Amino acid sequence: MNLLAIEEPRSRPSERQRPVRLWHPRRVLVTPTALDHAHGRQIVARAERLGLPIERLKSNRLTGLRDENPRRAYVEAKATLAVVTAPPTKLKLQPIPPSADWRFDLAEGCPAHCQYCYLAGSLSGPPVTRVYANLDAILDNLESYLGQGGVTSTSQARAAEGTTFEASCYTDPLGIEHLTGSLSAAIRHFGAWNAPVQLRFTTKFAAVEPLLGLPHHRRTRARFSVNAAAAAHYEGGTAPLADRLAAMGSLARAGYPVGLTIAPILPVADWPDAYDALLRDAAEALADVREPDLTVELITHRFTPGSKTVLEGWYPGSDLPMRETERTRKLTKFGSVKYVFPSDLMKAMRAHLTERIAVRLPFAHILYWT
Repeated sequence: MNLLAIEEPRSRPSERQRPVRLWHPRRVLVTPTALDHAHGRQIVARAERLGLPIERLKSNRLTGLRDENPRRAYVEAKATLAVVTAPPTKLKLQPIPPSADWRFDLAEGCPAHCQYCYLAGSLSGPPVTRVYANLDAILDNLESYLGQGGVTSTSQARAAEGTTFEASCYTDPLGIEHLTGSLSAAIRHFGAWNAPVQLRFTTKFAAVEPLLGLPHHRRTRARFSVNAAAAAHYEGGTAPLADRLAAMGSLARAGYPVGLTIAPILPVADWPDAYDALLRDAAEALADVREPDLTVELITHRFTPGSKTVLEGWYPGSDLPMRETERTRKLTKFGSVKYVFPSDLMKAMRAHLTERIAVRLPFAHILYWT
């Protein structure tokens, strides 16, 4: 890689953004209890305005979603939106290191088709996107966790972030925002919450226009999940990388703290050049932002035996590198098995990315490498 080579003039990502394509599910299932909540009724109204087919269920159970063929079950589930109520267990928040103090869910499931999808090992059953109608209860519950947590609340290095709440652990909230309005409601909630708190979400989508004028008061950090261009074919159904970076620039100009979640880091062909190009494009997207507040999270690819089985059923023929013989076997803190890259490769990738971030994005703050 010739880092001293003169680069040709290039248009900024903000100049290349195409019209945003929004996900339109083929089925919208609505449970009876979801209609007891104003937010649930608003979601249904949004779907009706889009002309989507709506099925009002007679019970609160989602049935008939499984199929003996995992690929067919996957395809049907990925085309389905279910409007449900979050169960009481969702109001007992779980820590989510190293990202944030606490995880809370606006939804479960995602309309994207990423061949490395980490939800494959996290959610049971077909990957229907379930959106929660009892949003008021979910947001009102957060206050009891203020000042608690083991990631930012007790960290000198990240104390300025306050108590952090991650909203994208089990979903991509921006990818379904045009159907739910839940992310906008959460941003308003945190903006009005006069306390040291931060809402965090990560997205692979770009439809940020509804968020630009919200009274966020800098209490929401919008992070964009990005990867080297050579990995784009693993991210079906997502916004193009240039559009994501342009959207990040738009939010930064609207005063939001922003972030890059570079994930999953893979040893793609010519990976040092590929990831340097990604960082160059990110820098261009923020070139006209005064003093951007940017964080970077670096997440390498890993898989478990269970997630590999699910993903191979969903994406037969994928060339995603998941050969156990090319990985290092490790145990998680819960005693389960995961496969990560060998130590020498991990060290090389970490050193390179850290050095290039310092050059391309000197104002960025790296939160963690994992």
